[in-house]
Amino acid sequence: MKENPSISVTILLAYFILTIGGKEVKCITQEKNTSAIPLNQKVNKTILVDGRDVYDCIDVNLQPAFSHPLLKDHKIQMEPSSFPLSTSTKSPLMDAIPQAQLALIECPTGTIPILRNKRRVHMRVETIGKVISQDEHEVAGIEYFDVIYGTQAKINVYNPMVKNNSKDLSASWIQISKVQKVGVADGIGAGSWVYPSYSGNNFARFHVAWLDGLKTCPDHDCGAFVQVSSSVGLGGRFKPVSVYNGPQYVIDVVIFKDPKTKNWWVAYGPQNIHIGYWPRENFHFMKDQCNYALWGGYVQGPTASSHSPQMGSGHFASEGFGKAAFVSNIQIVDNEGKYVSPNDKQIGLVATNLSKYTAKAHGYGYSHYGVHTYYGGPGGFV
Repeated sequence: MKENPSISVTILLAYFILTIGGKEVKCITQEKNTSAIPLNQKVNKTILVDGRDVYDCIDVNLQPAFSHPLLKDHKIQMEPSSFPLSTSTKSPLMDAIPQAQLALIECPTGTIPILRNKRRVHMRVETIGKVISQDEHEVAGIEYFDVIYGTQAKINVYNPMVKNNSKDLSASWIQISKVQKVGVADGIGAGSWVYPSYSGNNFARFHVAWLDGLKTCPDHDCGAFVQVSSSVGLGGRFKPVSVYNGPQYVIDVVIFKDPKTKNWWVAYGPQNIHIGYWPRENFHFMKDQCNYALWGGYVQGPTASSHSPQMGSGHFASEGFGKAAFVSNIQIVDNEGKYVSPNDKQIGLVATNLSKYTAKAHGYGYSHYGVHTYYGGPGGFV
């Protein structure tokens, strides 16, 4: 099926400038829809961030997820029934590392922001095949093989180099999955992507993704994700980002299962802003629990192994704090809905191409950073 045709529109510019977290945000009133949003979705307001990213505010009940045939009778859940319970105190050392910031977007109540992106797939969701190719990928970080119901971590945000014309991506990421066998799995993840062929530039951006073993669907693609936050825009640019041997920045990300609805939620930032969830109806195997987790980085795309992007800071794990990227303060959610440290007997290092990317694991019993991993490497940029 063809993408929606472009629509020429006259935009009435009645905007005012807001400064939120040091970012320029403009609000634009529109009189018609645009080609960035499917035609059945009315745009309430359009917001320009940093003079570059355009977000359309659409009715929360008309977002792409509700075009999915499995969600025809789905009743939207505006907040989780409960949140995982913490059993540990915060580390002052980790709290001293500042957060990489996303612009807060002020969509009207009852609407959500969707990033305008002509590269996004606009086909009907039931006809979408592979959204991101799985043909080449490399991973570095730590893996966990046991029953879990969610995870939280701090992700160190860098801007790894990815060739503009490669269609590859580089991710700093947390992911949980239910694996039945190789190639047969459900999974969800969140973190930072540098993905030029999708976003149009080489900036580190916040993304979530749903995986079903055959395809990876970012953000609202495939109608997999239900967003409820009117202030956090998926695909938003992180500013500032970490600098090699310089200032470091992190983001807080939580993924967990709602024990009542069995939807899988994602929360962002120190305030645990509830962004949205992947409905249980979308999953074949993850309706109750997961049996695998990954914390670290990965690269993926048509040339991710042969002409590899950088991962993390672009430097190997052995260089340590301030030079190698990290994911820290890793905890999992147990069957009682509590945060606990991963069982060290079920955790292991993964680095699929040691000549390009490495990983180190630390943190059991002695570190302010909790369970954590350093990971990354130059890939083909040597």
